[in-house]
Amino acid sequence: MRKKILVVGLGLIGSSLALCIKKGQPDAIIIGCDHCTQTEKIAKDTQIIDEIADSFQQAAEQADVILLAVPVRVCIQKIHELKTFTLRPQVIVTDACSTKSEIMEATKDASFLFIGGHPMAGSHKSGVLAANVDLFENAYYIFTVDEVNKTMVSELQYLLRGTRAKYVVLDAYEHDEITGMLSHLPHIIAAGLVNQSDRFNQVFPRSRQLAAGGFRDITRIASSDPTMWTDILLSNRDALLHKIDEWEKTMGEVRTWISEREEQKIYQFFEKAKETRDQLPVHEQGAIPAFYDLLVDVPDVPGVIAEVTGLLGRKEISIINLRIQETREDIIGVLQITFKTEKDRLAGKQYLEKKTTYTCRTK
Repeated sequence: MRKKILVVGLGLIGSSLALCIKKGQPDAIIIGCDHCTQTEKIAKDTQIIDEIADSFQQAAEQADVILLAVPVRVCIQKIHELKTFTLRPQVIVTDACSTKSEIMEATKDASFLFIGGHPMAGSHKSGVLAANVDLFENAYYIFTVDEVNKTMVSELQYLLRGTRAKYVVLDAYEHDEITGMLSHLPHIIAAGLVNQSDRFNQVFPRSRQLAAGGFRDITRIASSDPTMWTDILLSNRDALLHKIDEWEKTMGEVRTWISEREEQKIYQFFEKAKETRDQLPVHEQGAIPAFYDLLVDVPDVPGVIAEVTGLLGRKEISIINLRIQETREDIIGVLQITFKTEKDRLAGKQYLEKKTTYTCRTK
C-alpha cells in the first residue's frame, strides 16, 4: 500500500522536503496543505505534490506521516488540532521548526507519535517557487525525541533519505541552546548593526555608500524574513535572554578596555576570536545557511559581466545573486557571484578559469 505523506505548509522548506520525499520514496503520495490556495495550486501544477488536501482534518486522518512545515505558533496550533482528530494508529507526526522546546512540550499529552525535526538549511529565496530538491544536501537535519520515540527515528530518517542530509539527534533543550548561540543571536546582532547604521546614515548620508562590501557581507543574514524571525525569537525566549545578557557583558568589557586604553586586553580579545574562527570547519554547513560566493577579478570594460554570466549559462550553472563588490578605476572590478551549492561554485570557478584569464577566489 502506498504511503500517504501530508505536508502542511508549502513554503521553501515544506515544498523542498516534499520534493526530497518524492525523490527518495517515489511510490509515496504527497498531499499538500497551505493557507494560500494559490500556493497549493502552484505546488500541484509543478508536481511538487500529488494532491491538494480537501481539508487539514480529512488529509491528516488518512496520512501515514504528517509533516508540519509552518512557523512555531502555527505548528503548536496544528498539534492541538491533531489531538482532536482520529489519526491512523501508526502515524508519525514531525515538524520543521527552528526551535524545539515549546513544540515538544505541546506534544507531551498527544496520543500520536511525534518526532521533532529541524532541517538546518535555507535560501536567499522563499516560497513554493523556490523549492529545491538539493536544498538539504550535506546540511544537518536535527531530530528531537523523548525516550519512548527514539526507536522510530530511523523510520522517519529513511523516509527523508532523499534530502541527503546529515542526521543528528539532540534533546530539545540542547537544540535550542545551540541554535540560539550559533544562529538566533547572530541574526539579532546583524539586524541590530543594520538598524544602528540606518540611524547613523541620517547624520552621515555618505556612510550608506561606504557600507557596501564588507559591512554588507557581515550583515547579510539581516535580510531574513522578519515574520519568521519574530516567531523564532519569541519561541526561544529563555535561551536568548541569557545569551543577550552574556553579549551585553562582553560588550561592556570591551567598552571598558577601550575607555581605559587596555591595549593588551583588546589585542587578546581579537587574537582569541581569530584563533577560534580559523579553527571552524570550512566546508561544513552549520546553523546559518552557507553562502556560496565566488569572487572574480574582471577588467573594468563594457560587456565583461555579460561574458562571465554567459559562460556560466552555457555550462548550465545556475546563479542566485550577482553584484559588483567594488570597482577600481582603470584596474579591475570584483564580481561577486552567489551559487546555490558548493558543487555549483566549484564548477563555475573551474570553467571560468578554463575559459578566461580572470582570477577566481572563494574568499
